[in-house]
Amino acid sequence: MSEDVKPNESTQETAVSRREFAAVSLAAGLAAVAGARAADAAELPLIEADVTVKTPDGNCDAAFIHPTTGVYPGVLIWPDAGGFRPAMRQFARRIASEGYAVLVPNPFYRTAKAPVFEDLSTFDFDNPADRAKLPPLTGPVTAAGAAEKDAVAYVAFLDAQKEVDKTRKIGTQGYCMGGSLVVRTAAAVADRVGAGASFHGGGLVADNPNSPHLLAPKIKARMYFGIAANDDMRQPDAKDKLKAAFAAANVPAEIEVYASLHGWCVPDMPRQNGMPIYNMADAERAWGKLVALYKMALG
Repeated sequence: MSEDVKPNESTQETAVSRREFAAVSLAAGLAAVAGARAADAAELPLIEADVTVKTPDGNCDAAFIHPTTGVYPGVLIWPDAGGFRPAMRQFARRIASEGYAVLVPNPFYRTAKAPVFEDLSTFDFDNPADRAKLPPLTGPVTAAGAAEKDAVAYVAFLDAQKEVDKTRKIGTQGYCMGGSLVVRTAAAVADRVGAGASFHGGGLVADNPNSPHLLAPKIKARMYFGIAANDDMRQPDAKDKLKAAFAAANVPAEIEVYASLHGWCVPDMPRQNGMPIYNMADAERAWGKLVALYKMALG
């Protein structure tokens, strides 16, 4: 873990380095809290810093964002296949303003510094040349055991910061590729992670012994899974296997299928067949679920 911290250019201030509920009650609680979101409250002013986190595989560039005063639960954000870029930094700012100390790492640090893609909207998933850019980036972090090592280092970094309240559990959220990494994080650092949220997560249920859904017995966190409509169409039994795995493990989890396409939460997702993937209404509904989950599980 590193304490190398520098202020982001966008801030004038310098940051200082350093199962008891069933799934049905979780869903009811999330709905109740989401109905009384803190969106009406004034956003907290933030400090934003670029940081370096030392992991077993090298130095990871990241951002650490938190309110200017006080101590707060830590949050770890796992980016999608576009990596750490302005869209993910904005997610970090937004959840930090709700009262959390947030780390958003560059998941591709083994290969390249962030941002690899400044704006994912220019990426063409139908172009073989563009698609060929992804495996060298995503392969190292999705390799067996890699995300688990990273998760331990990221949580240790958060716990070393004076702005993080170590008496409270840590939350983690992830998008697309990051969805399965959330599950791996919750299992790898089970004693610290109290909430995990996957939005249009990829590879959550696979026909192999390393499938993330099989990690449910190791998890102590409350979980939320927002599944995209087209992902559900391609793998209609995935949601049922998720539900069964977490129910059998007595881990509270809500699994919900959205009408939107894979990637609907992320504002800079490229268009598909000329139509936008990002869906603001469903993205805001998903955000409400996230905030409610954190408030319920982390305080």
